[in-house]
Amino acid sequence: MAFNYKKSVTFRLVQAAKAQRARSGSHLMRIGLHPGQELVLKVLADSDGRTMSQLALALGVQPPTVTKMVTRLSAQGYVRRQVSDTDGRLARVYLTDEGRGLVDNVDRAWKRLEREAMSGLDDKDRKKLRKLLRQIEKNLSLSLDNDPEHESEPETDTDNEPETKPKLAAV
Repeated sequence: MAFNYKKSVTFRLVQAAKAQRARSGSHLMRIGLHPGQELVLKVLADSDGRTMSQLALALGVQPPTVTKMVTRLSAQGYVRRQVSDTDGRLARVYLTDEGRGLVDNVDRAWKRLEREAMSGLDDKDRKKLRKLLRQIEKNLSLSLDNDPEHESEPETDTDNEPETKPKLAAV
């Protein structure tokens, strides 16, 4: 029997992520930002003056992506780059006053998005969902791609379909 991807948790996760990104984009557009840019502002609000490498690590993206985001945010007047006093090879990124003021708008947009996304879920379900999503994130962050022993297919709940487990060939 073919794998019914539409009933898989990972498919639903992808669909939810797409919907979240689209909805987030509409909220952020109102304050002049694109998805992802708000995270740069939030990270800098937590710890201003990070290097580009530190920002890339904090955001979980590649350095060229950070360079592009910082360049755009700088052109908008929300951040500024400054060469490090101790190491001329390093550029540190700082929020401008305008960028710092925008962080409150980001918080309001995120709160609005959270209310919309969690509509109809009680506190217990929200807490459980956060816990489950953290576990999924942890699972997917593991380096399983390099493990030749890890070739079995994931178990899924397919709504009353008979459970079939793949047979592994002896190696």
